[in-house]
This record gives sequence, C-alpha cells and structure tokens, in this order.
Amino acid sequence: MEEPAKGNVLGRVVPARYILAVLGSMGMAIVYGLKVNLSVAMVGMLNHTAIKAMEKNSSSLHAAVNESVVEECTPTGGNSTTTEANGPFIWPSPVQGIVLSCYFWGYFISQIPGARVAELFSAKWVMFFSVTINVVCTLLTPVMASWHYVAVVIMRIGEGIGGGVTFPAMHVLLSKWAPPAERSVMAALVYAGTSLGTVISMLMAGVLTSNLGWESVFYVMGGLAAIWCLLWVVLVQDSPQQQRLISAEERNMIVTSLGGKTDDHGHKKLAVPWRAVLTSPPFLAILVAHACSNWGWYMLLIELPFYMQQVLKFNMTENAVTTALPFLTLWFFSMGLSKTLDYLRGRGTITTTVARKIGTLFASVVPAACLLAVSFIGCNRGAAVALMAVGVTCIGGMFCGFLSNHIDIAPNYAGTLMAITNTVATIPGIVVPIFVGVLTDGNKTISAWQKIFFVTIGLYVLEILAYTTFGSGEEQPWNRAEEQRTEENVETKPLNNDGDKTHL
Repeated sequence: MEEPAKGNVLGRVVPARYILAVLGSMGMAIVYGLKVNLSVAMVGMLNHTAIKAMEKNSSSLHAAVNESVVEECTPTGGNSTTTEANGPFIWPSPVQGIVLSCYFWGYFISQIPGARVAELFSAKWVMFFSVTINVVCTLLTPVMASWHYVAVVIMRIGEGIGGGVTFPAMHVLLSKWAPPAERSVMAALVYAGTSLGTVISMLMAGVLTSNLGWESVFYVMGGLAAIWCLLWVVLVQDSPQQQRLISAEERNMIVTSLGGKTDDHGHKKLAVPWRAVLTSPPFLAILVAHACSNWGWYMLLIELPFYMQQVLKFNMTENAVTTALPFLTLWFFSMGLSKTLDYLRGRGTITTTVARKIGTLFASVVPAACLLAVSFIGCNRGAAVALMAVGVTCIGGMFCGFLSNHIDIAPNYAGTLMAITNTVATIPGIVVPIFVGVLTDGNKTISAWQKIFFVTIGLYVLEILAYTTFGSGEEQPWNRAEEQRTEENVETKPLNNDGDKTHL
C-alpha cells in the first residue's frame, strides 16, 4: 500500500471521499442535465406552425374530438397565449415521442452489464464512460438532427446506454468509499445531483434557446461537461488503497470502518448468488419500493405539469418555473434528512434499518398525500403548486432511504443489485406517459386525472407496506457466502512437496 506524499496538500486538507462524492454528484447532474435538455431545446427546434397544420389536416376527426373537451378551469392573469418561434424541423407528435422516449431503450439494456463490469473491473472507468458518451452524443446532436431524426434517436440511445450505468457504478464506488456512519450523507450528496442537474439544465437550456438558438444548448452544455471528464480521471480512484491524493489517516479510517475487506486493487471477482438474491425479502422490498417510487417520480416530475397545463391552464412560463424550482428544495431536503439520520445512527438512537425506512416513508407517504389532495382541490392553482412542491421535495427522502439500502445489505454486489432494481424501475418511465395519454385522450378533465392519481397513490401504498414490512439495513448472509467458500477452498488445498499450498 502506497502512502501519500508528505507534500500532498489536497489529500490532507480535503477528504478524498468527499472529492469523490462531489465529483460523483456533478457527474450525475451532467448525465441528468443532458438527458432533459432536449425537452427544452425541442421547443426551438420544431416548426410548430407547420406541424399543427399537418396534424390538423391529417386528423380532422381527432381535432373535432379535442374541440369537445370541457374546459373545467379558466386561466387567470389575463391572456396566457404565447407566440411560439418556429425552428427547422417538422417532426409530428409520434416522432417527437420516439425521440424523447428512446433514451430509455439504451438505459434499460445497459444497467446489469455495466454493473458487472464496474464490480469486476473498474467503477471509475464505467462512470467515465457514462459521462463521456453523453458528452459526445450531445455535441453531435445538432449535426445529426440536420441529417434525420433517426440519427437523433441513435444519439439518444447512446446517451441512455451511458445513463443506465451511472447508478450501478456510483453504488460500487460508494461501497468502497463510504464509511457506514456517513453512507446516508454521501449517497444523498451523490444522487441528489440528479435533481440539481435537472433544474440547472432546464433553466440553462431555456436561456440558451431564447438568446443563442437551440444549437447552443448542445454545444455549450456538452462542452462544459467535458471538463468534468478530466477532473474525474485525475482526482478519483476505485478504492482508497489506489488513491494517492488521500491522507493515511483517512485511508485507514475508511478501510477499518468497512471491516478491512476492500482489497488493494478494488476488485472482487465474485459470482453473483442469483438464487439467494432473488429470494431475499430485504432485496425484494427494495425492488418493490424502487419500482413503485419511480412510478410516482415520473408522475410528479413529468406528468403533473401536463395536469397544470391541461386542467389548471398554466401557460408555458408558469409551468417551467413551477416544475423546476421544487428540484432545488428536494436537494436541500435530502441533504438535511440524510445528515439528521446519520447523526441519529451515530448516536445509536436509531438503527440503519429504521433510518432507511424513515427516508423511504418520507418519499412515499408525503407524495401520496399530496396527490390525494390535488385530486380534490379543483381549480385552486396556488394550492396545486404548493402541493406539488411539497411532494417533489419529500421524494428526496429516497436517496437516504431505499436507494442507499443496496450497499447495506450486500456491499459486494451493490452495483448489480442497483442495476436489477433500477432496470425494473425503468419500466414506469415507459409506461407512465402511455397510461396518462390513454386516460386523457379526448378527456383532459379533473375526473380523468383523479383516476391517474388514485392509481399512483395505490402504488405508493404498496411501496409503504412492502418496504416497512420486509426492508432491512443489515448485511445479508449471502453477501459473504462466496468469499467464505473461496477461503475454505484455499485452506483445504493439498500441500506440494515444498510444504506450500498448491496454486492452480
């Protein structure tokens, strides 16, 4: 083990584990920011006049149905009609849907392979690949869009492949770098970057589109993100043992707190005990919580703004602001809650299991209650905004709740466990828009949205029951089973003529 140089100011002044956490948070922010920037930039990319004329001519019957929709609420504050600038692309609604949703195609297929590569070889380089492919595809998007929308679809799938490995890779890194007493804070710091990246990207993309044109969104944001890649390569390593920019005291503290089980190269080539994993109640509880929570996540963060527009008649500017700002309060809430839970765990007031359940309850009970209230407030726009803000804010409890729980129950397989649950939890991202579209097609009313909200509330109740009953913060026996078998095999190998154990 190589000790850091005496002149290593960075390793002695700034804890290396928090350099990892901050850069990890920035990496998550970049990936999520580049994920959502197309949604904003597309407003400037599309020729809205031509698209509306084309869709009106191609579906007069559908237009007639839409004209019959009952206007249940009326907009306030005068005329909210805005004039849309026209861009160069005539992409009808189905094409727009494909371009925006194909991200999940790559996201869905990359997680489990990416997790195994991170566990067996290097989580650092998997995360580097994730951000780099997002940067490259973002920078190429304007050129690809000028060729054909299919080329943009390919870029989005590439970004999705990179995005899919972020959570598994960071879980592997946290399992090697986060002392148990700081695990909630470090996980919340890293994963809350997704919310900061989203709000910064939405606001930044709007400003760039309005002032410099839609192409600038991809060139400016992609170029700035490239700086992260250099910092990540220089400042981050897979494990404390490999990191030179770290003090000996911090390295010993991390390794000792983790039981001294992290090897010098950070790699444990252990086979995944699939049967034990897939029959483990604590793991299945995380799986159910992750899937149900993601349904609510996509409902609140993607579909509720459509409710604001369709039913409560918010204009585009109002909708953008009310959608973006709760991401900031989510970040502050997740940081405060995780720090509080780690403090209580450190004092022995609560166990890890209780801490994870408290975080998960905040992320499920509060949004469910807010959706129930939204279902019955009618046209009260102020109350709807307040309830959405509270619901989105408390979703931040998931970062120190079930999202940190994979590392607790099986640090050796944290990346793979995250990949499994996040793969299943990706399905709501595909289903939710379709589900909402079917129920609101020609029926954009409060009653239709009540049905949508009640289904979401039901899934939150399922999450609460499953995770409260079966969730656990204790390491599971199968996490060490493969290690124990390997050690037993080494100890029982026959001796050679020199008295040493035979090496295969």
